[in-house]
Amino acid sequence: MLSVVIPTLNAERTLPGCLAAVSEADEILVVDGESSDDTAAMAERAGARLVRSSRGRGAQLHAGALAAQGDWLLFLHADTLLAPGWRDAADLHMASMRGSAAYFRFRLDSQDWRARIVEKAVALRSAILKLPYGDQGVLISRNLYDDIGGFRPLPLMEDVELVRRVGRSRMTSLPVDAVTSAERWHRDGWLRRSARNFLYLLLYRAGVAPHRLAELYD
Repeated sequence: MLSVVIPTLNAERTLPGCLAAVSEADEILVVDGESSDDTAAMAERAGARLVRSSRGRGAQLHAGALAAQGDWLLFLHADTLLAPGWRDAADLHMASMRGSAAYFRFRLDSQDWRARIVEKAVALRSAILKLPYGDQGVLISRNLYDDIGGFRPLPLMEDVELVRRVGRSRMTSLPVDAVTSAERWHRDGWLRRSARNFLYLLLYRAGVAPHRLAELYD
């Protein structure tokens, strides 16, 4: 059984598309972190299980994992759309790679040529460092998730921290796109947003606390 866990905070604009894209899941849980918009009601109308949580993506993801019934978990951001064929790819992985975790190919929903550069940079990071981010989705067995201790209640870098505990040798790429909103890149500028993301990763690896990084992040 595959459970999809989606953390939300004021995600009424992007959540419908995300939910529609993962309709083939056996169970969908939306873990809402005190949204002030229609996110929670929208999740319930769509037939997803609504889990209420304190705000903070790490805490929300872990709350969803605890509530989920599946023996496989797929953690996905609310502004990410999985392309058709994702369930077949997930099923193949779940049948043959029980001791590993998986992620999807990063894509941005922008025709700007700079989006292709960002995508290539993410592909290199994922291939060389085996360090996907949460906007690529994380598919992991319940057993492995429990063995490594699950998501920790971090406000930022919760995905990087989990993937590091999974280990590079146990991360596998799935040949299906995870299409993520390019809104932040359009708003902040392509170079500025990409540089900030890279800087946050360097600061985290250098030992800066996630709660401090979260104060700087938008």
